[in-house]
Formats: sequence, structure tokens, C-alpha cells
Amino acid sequence: MNPRKSKILLIVMVAYALYTLVPLVWLLFSSTKTQAGLFSSFGLWFSDDFAFFDNLVATFSYQDGIFLRWLGNTLLYVVVGAGGATLLATMAGYGLAKYRFPGRRAVFAVVLGAVAVPGTALAVPTFLLFSELGMTNTPWAVIIPSLISPFGLYLIWVFASESVPTELLEAARIDGAGEFRTFFTISMRLLAPGIVTVALFTVVATWNNYFLPLIMLSDPAWYPLTVGLNQWSS
Repeated sequence: MNPRKSKILLIVMVAYALYTLVPLVWLLFSSTKTQAGLFSSFGLWFSDDFAFFDNLVATFSYQDGIFLRWLGNTLLYVVVGAGGATLLATMAGYGLAKYRFPGRRAVFAVVLGAVAVPGTALAVPTFLLFSELGMTNTPWAVIIPSLISPFGLYLIWVFASESVPTELLEAARIDGAGEFRTFFTISMRLLAPGIVTVALFTVVATWNNYFLPLIMLSDPAWYPLTVGLNQWSS
């Protein structure tokens, strides 16, 4: 590689590393300060008063430890919602990629259209639907909408079309393997990189989800961290 290009690449990597790590360093130092020290000291260094342990006690004792409840709720929504979304997207995307059936192109058009619609645009209609069903202010009001990942389905669809040979599936059928057995024992191994990618997207999306639980939940005991911490700070 050209030395000039190597130097530019190195500078870009260092800049990206700083861009990524500086907020984490700021968070580490900020956790050791009082509120007054947070605004009166340099952001990337300690202040005169070290209050890290006092801050921990205040965080975990706030409203009888509701912070831990919010953390547990977030993990519940991520594990069930994002995990379920990954599984459903994998199975649906694989099925659309490897099976031919009437209406397949229509489903493809619907999926592409769903990818283009932002999730926040569907939050209010989803709230009205769950309100009619009497499911608002329950964990299901957050989990069930999180199970749908059009982008994850599309990603698995594209990945399965190229990474799972049709000849391999036909050989498995000739050997007497059922479709589910073939999917779980053969295809999922070939789809592993795509599954991990979809899982990362869905986990981040569910963890950072704010607007949906904000309008769905009124009981602070069911808040995720995003909503709970915002209510706490305000």
C-alpha cells in the first residue's frame, strides 16, 4: 500500500477511536463527581470531590431500587423482543429466499415498503390497536411490536439467497431430512453471520427504543432504562 495512503488510513482510524472512546472516558470521570463538580471541573478528569460510591448508592436506592427494575425490564424486552425478532426474521427470510409460492413478489414488495417506514411513524397506530385490545401498560405492548423486523427479514432474505445452496437442500431432502431439521441443522449454520448481524441490529434497536414504551407504558414499574432515566432526570 502507498505510504501516504497508509498514513491517512492510520489517522482516520485514530480519529475514529477517539470519537468512540472519548464519550466513554467522559462518562467514567463524570460518574465520580457530584452535580456541582460536574459543571465546575474539566470533563475528562476528576474533580476535587470523589463521589463515585455515593453516586452508586444513590442510584441503586432511588425509589427502593427501581433502577434495577428498569434494568431488568430492559433485559426482558431485549432478550424476548430482539431474540424473537431475530428468530422470526431468520425463518421468514429463509423461507422467502428458498421456497416458491403464489404471492411471493407481493410479500417482497410489502417487506420493502415496511423497511422504508420509520418505526416512530407506526407507534401511534400501534398504541391505538393495543389500547383496543386492552394490552397497554403491560410488557407485551413493548415486546410484541419489537418482534417485527422488516429490515432483518430483508437482510436474511438476501443473505440466504447466496449463502445456502439449493443443491444442498435437495440433497438433504433426498436423504429423508424434513424441512425443519434441514433448517435447524444445516441452514442455520450457513446463516450464522447474517443471524448475528440481525441480532445486533435488533438488540440495539430494542435497547434504545424510547418512543414506543413511552406511549405504551404508564406504570414506572414497567419502564425500560431509556424511559425511566429520562423521567428521573426531569
